[in-house]
Amino acid sequence: MSTGTTVSTETTPRELLEEIVSIRSVSGEEGACAERLASYFENHGREVWIDEVGNVRAPADDSVLLTSHIDTVPGEIPVRIDAAETTDEPALWGRGSVDAKGPLVAMAVAAVRTGLSFVGVVGEEVDSRGARHLIADRDAPDTVINGEPSGWNGITLGYRGLLAGTYVATSESGHTSRPENNAIQDAMDWWQRVEAAFDPDDWTPVFERVTCKPIDIEGGTNDDGLSVEASMNVQFRVPPSHTVAEVREIADAQLNGGTIRWYDEVPPVMMGPRTDVARAFRVGIREQDGEPRLLRKTGTSDMNIFASEWDCPMITYGPGDSDLDHAPNEHLPLSAFDRSIAVLEAVGTTLRGD
Repeated sequence: MSTGTTVSTETTPRELLEEIVSIRSVSGEEGACAERLASYFENHGREVWIDEVGNVRAPADDSVLLTSHIDTVPGEIPVRIDAAETTDEPALWGRGSVDAKGPLVAMAVAAVRTGLSFVGVVGEEVDSRGARHLIADRDAPDTVINGEPSGWNGITLGYRGLLAGTYVATSESGHTSRPENNAIQDAMDWWQRVEAAFDPDDWTPVFERVTCKPIDIEGGTNDDGLSVEASMNVQFRVPPSHTVAEVREIADAQLNGGTIRWYDEVPPVMMGPRTDVARAFRVGIREQDGEPRLLRKTGTSDMNIFASEWDCPMITYGPGDSDLDHAPNEHLPLSAFDRSIAVLEAVGTTLRGD
């Protein structure tokens, strides 16, 4: 017998978050997660499709584009709701809960509630192919809010850029008693000169430094026994005070017979704190009893890709502690997730002019 009570079967934001985190979506395997995300927009009467590279596209009011990435790094973390490490409050544990499915789902919920445009992009953890496709496939929105963990009361204004390349050297083989450098020594010498060229003083903040990192190195006598070869993959993080071209020129100037093939570059980005979107976030965070924090990140994100092509205000925002990115204890306090949705709704409403 009916009691006359109507029970809502709509998926709550927390339920959607747990579903999305439960669906494995390592870079290159985002399909199932993209389908579930698209179905959320379909269930709310929104136009949505999955484009040729796998992005979830839900266009609407382009005063703001809310966007975050669907992919995660590898790693199996049992999905569960349990106490956070530092408090007793409930948190969702699982790969991607922080980087960046918490921000992704918060953006999706806010987009539905405010009628703003949304894109869930693929491949951010490897080559940003989703963001690169997006900037080539559509015009710039009025504002971009990119989803990455900043803490629910933090807004990220800037990221360093990236330069990546492979150094290769070859030398004749010979007895190890000979004094001449072999290719391995040439590679080591080149890298020491590069590090010296970018050596900062102790007072320079990390964000403002060019950081040099060798990623891997291989070397030894060739199979024919006639030569020694060495190869080294390297990365540079580039602050806004430099251009990628400047860093590349300095690294090239240290070459000593080897060669380097540059295969990836992403310019740095730095936005001002007085844009309309930054102001709206400060107000929205204070409305949730938070004290806004302005951040600069030493890594690189899709915001760099968007800023390289779109001349519009942008910011990066999302719940979660970025120290837990890619970590074995990745988890997101659910109260922070709830607050982030409220902040995004307030910001979206302000920027739409409602």
